[in-house]
Amino acid sequence: MSTPASDVIAVLAEPNRRRILDLLKDGERPVGELVDELGLTQPAVSKHLRTLRDAGLVEARADAQRRLYRIRPEPLAELDAWLASYRRLWSVSLDRLDRHLEEGAS
Repeated sequence: MSTPASDVIAVLAEPNRRRILDLLKDGERPVGELVDELGLTQPAVSKHLRTLRDAGLVEARADAQRRLYRIRPEPLAELDAWLASYRRLWSVSLDRLDRHLEEGAS
């Protein structure tokens, strides 16, 4: 079952969660590295990771004594697909602005 786009947006509204995703976009990392990079406490990072995991945005796997987290791209792809229609509106508006500016310049 997928997470609705509105739920993904609500989860991503928190800046530290976006920072965690930014750190994970190049590959999986243990919690300790995330704590060091973010300058947050381990409980705070774990709380954000739990929220991201509940929304399906990250997943973890065990590696000996540590857990490695990585991004699950599926919810982000669904959000991107939803935003695509709005991106087209923006593109049309920019095209109209370009035409208007070109007509004004001549």
